Amino acid sequence: MPYTPILATLGYVLSPDRQSVLMVHRNARPGDQHLGKYNGLGGKLERDEEIVAGIQRELFEEAGITALELTLRGTVSWPGFGKHGEDWFAFIFLITRFAGEPPPSNEEGTLEWVPLQRVMHLPLWPGDRFFLPLVFDDDPRPFHGVMPYANGQPVAWNFSRIGTG
Repeated sequence: MPYTPILATLGYVLSPDRQSVLMVHRNARPGDQHLGKYNGLGGKLERDEEIVAGIQRELFEEAGITALELTLRGTVSWPGFGKHGEDWFAFIFLITRFAGEPPPSNEEGTLEWVPLQRVMHLPLWPGDRFFLPLVFDDDPRPFHGVMPYANGQPVAWNFSRIGTG
């Protein structure tokens, strides 16, 4: 069967001192599949949209900011992740410089600057705990992972990094 995932972007915005990351606490919409969880910023790519334009659009829509420096940290394939078992594939970015001032909240929830050392203690998607350390580590090589989901839980995690570091 062909793999036809929903394509998305996911961005983690570092504060100017690089000690905190901007997260959205998904607490605004009662029917939200992500309700109560913290997440980076991002969303589905639009038809005919390339990935950098997609993350830029999402950052502006969700936080009123424009990325001035961003790095593709990796990709993750999530077979079976969607509410109805849809497959997702995300391009994951680290934003190290931006213009604009994020508002206190957006339509999905509260925007919070979370100290990096607290991120892993937040209510996250269970699978985020596997790839988030790779987003923030010092290895310059992008990671490429696959994390199948079943019944809302990850059932495996495999990734690779290629190139020189």
